[in-house]
Amino acid sequence: MPVINVSFQVIPKVADECTYAVVDKAIEVVRKSGVKYEVGPMETTMEGELEPLLEIVKEAQQACVEAGASRVMTIIKIDYCPSGVTMEEKIGKYR
Repeated sequence: MPVINVSFQVIPKVADECTYAVVDKAIEVVRKSGVKYEVGPMETTMEGELEPLLEIVKEAQQACVEAGASRVMTIIKIDYCPSGVTMEEKIGKYR
């Protein structure tokens, strides 16, 4: 299975003042997973194989619910190439 990129954004249904704290719980799931990732202002991008990355997204959604969200909308983007694709090849020149 090739290395791909999965970006996701969780939108938890919580009081406005709680939004960042709940999103932080989702990001914590990604951090603890050990995959390569980058947090952006609107989404988190991970690098790895598809199935494990999708499992991380599911766990991040559950973390939002456990942190008090009554509902979680999630937007997922997948960049798949049979030969693989990395974050570095996309944004390395901007660093």
